[in-house]
Amino acid sequence: MSLNCGIVGLPNVGKSTIFNALTKAGAEMANYPFCTIEPNKGIVEVPDNRLSRLAEIYKPQRVIPTVMEFVDIAGLVKGASQGEGLGNQFLSHIREVDAICHVVRAFEDENIAHVHGKVDPIEDIEIINYELILADLESLEKQYPKLQKLAKSNKESAEALQVMEKIIHTLKEGKCGRQASLNEEEKKIAKRFHLITTKPVLYCANISEKDIPNKDSNVYIKQIREFAETEGSQVVVLCGKIEEEISGLSPEEQKEFLIELKENESGLSRMISASYRLLNLITFLTAGEQEVRAWTTLAGSTAPKAASVIHSDFEKAFIRAEVMKFEDLDRLGSPLKVKEEGKLRIEGKDYIVQDGDIIYFRVNA
Repeated sequence: MSLNCGIVGLPNVGKSTIFNALTKAGAEMANYPFCTIEPNKGIVEVPDNRLSRLAEIYKPQRVIPTVMEFVDIAGLVKGASQGEGLGNQFLSHIREVDAICHVVRAFEDENIAHVHGKVDPIEDIEIINYELILADLESLEKQYPKLQKLAKSNKESAEALQVMEKIIHTLKEGKCGRQASLNEEEKKIAKRFHLITTKPVLYCANISEKDIPNKDSNVYIKQIREFAETEGSQVVVLCGKIEEEISGLSPEEQKEFLIELKENESGLSRMISASYRLLNLITFLTAGEQEVRAWTTLAGSTAPKAASVIHSDFEKAFIRAEVMKFEDLDRLGSPLKVKEEGKLRIEGKDYIVQDGDIIYFRVNA
C-alpha cells in the first residue's frame, strides 16, 4: 500500500518538530515562516503490540512491522490560494497526499513567534481551511463548464455534475468538501475531482510540556475537539517537543519516560495509529519460524486482494486462506491449540479480511 498522510498547519505550530520525531529525518527547523519549502517525506513503523506476542510464540528469525508514509508540507498562510508565501506550490503538495494531519498550536510560548501574533486554535484552523476551500472552488470552477456540457448527453456526467454542484454549494457556505451531504456512491464520484477539502483530516493538538498533566482541562484542546466534532474528524493530543526528545531513546528508556509522564503510549504512537485508521487501512499478519510480519490492506479487502499485497501474482493464483484470529492465538498460545479448538478457518475468495487476522495463503505455484 502506498497511501500517505500530509502534515499541514500554519508556520511555527510544531509541524517539523513532530515530523522529526516521527521519522528522525532531521527536517530543517527555524523560527520563521517558509523554512520548509520542499516537502520532506518519511516512512514510519505502525505501532503494533501484536507483533511482540507473535514473536514470543513463533520465535522467528525476523519481525517486520508494517509502515506508512508521512509528508511534511510547508506552513500555509493567509492568501495561500492566491499564491501568498509560495502558496500554490504548497497547495499542490497537499493535493498529492491521501489524508491530512492538521497540526494546531495549543500552547503559549513567547519565544516562538505566532504568525498572527496570538494563539487562537480555531482561527488557525479556519485560516487553513479557508485557503483550501478557495483552492477547491477555483479547481471546480475550471472543471464545471466541461462537465456541464458533457452532462447534456451523458448520464454518468450528469450524475457527476450533481455531486459537483452539491460540493460547490457546501464550499460557498464556507465549509469543507468533506462536510457535503454525500452518500457512499457520491463520495466515490467526488474523488474524481481531486479536491483537498474532501480528504479525511486528523487534527493534532500540539501542547507544551507544562500542559501535559492538565491536558484534559486545556481550553485550547477543548476548542479543537468541539470544532473537529462538527465535521466528524478525530483529535490527537501530543507535545511535539517531548516526542522529539524521546524519539531518540531506546524502547526501554521511552517506556520509563512515559511512566514518569503517566502515559500508556507516546503521542506519536497515537498519531500514527489514528492516521492509519484515517486512511481506512487495516493490518493482517503472517507468522512462521522464518518471519513474523504485519501487512497493510484497505478495510473491506477480499482475501485475494490482501494476498496481492504480499505478491502481485497471488491474487490470480489464490486458492484459499487459512485464517486465525490474533485473539485466539494470543489466548491459546500456539497455532496447534488454535487448530485443535476448531478456531482455524478455511476461507475462500469472498472472505473479507479483518484487522488482526493471521493468514496463510494457499496459491497455485
